[in-house]
Amino acid sequence: MNYGEIKLFDIANGEGIRVSLFVSGCTHHCKNCFNSETWDFNYGKPFDEDAENTIIKNLELDYVDGLSLLGGEPFEPSNQQALLPFLRRVKAKFPNQKVWCYTGYLFDKELQNDSRARCEYTDEMLSLIDVLVDGEFKQELYDISLSFRGSSNQRIIDVPKSLAQNTVVLYKLR
Repeated sequence: MNYGEIKLFDIANGEGIRVSLFVSGCTHHCKNCFNSETWDFNYGKPFDEDAENTIIKNLELDYVDGLSLLGGEPFEPSNQQALLPFLRRVKAKFPNQKVWCYTGYLFDKELQNDSRARCEYTDEMLSLIDVLVDGEFKQELYDISLSFRGSSNQRIIDVPKSLAQNTVVLYKLR
């Protein structure tokens, strides 16, 4: 897997101060995507041990609240394969930091039912994510007043509660 960028001090993609990883590769191709260069799976740099260690080192800082995964598309199957071992490492070392993930796939339709995104890594990856912002960006539903999402069709989901209750439970922002 490649990544386009690692932001070490990000306040736009989840609550608090976050370290954000922008993975490469996306097949959604949303109109007016803010990060269209990451559609290409070969864009950027390889997500290697050095990149992982940079993120881990910065997650250790007292003022950092957690990790955000964006793209591209973290739930492309090839990206899930690369991200899952990393997420295991993050959650083992930082169990109290929240992991946010942005995906164009719908939690209750494409990530929990048969779809091109669902693969052998999906369930475990979801179990390691605290907050999921789901749904493709839709320009016609763009709303600058929304917190942590670009269009009104996108939902901010509390993943542990949703998995436990087997229904979508929206996350309550602080």
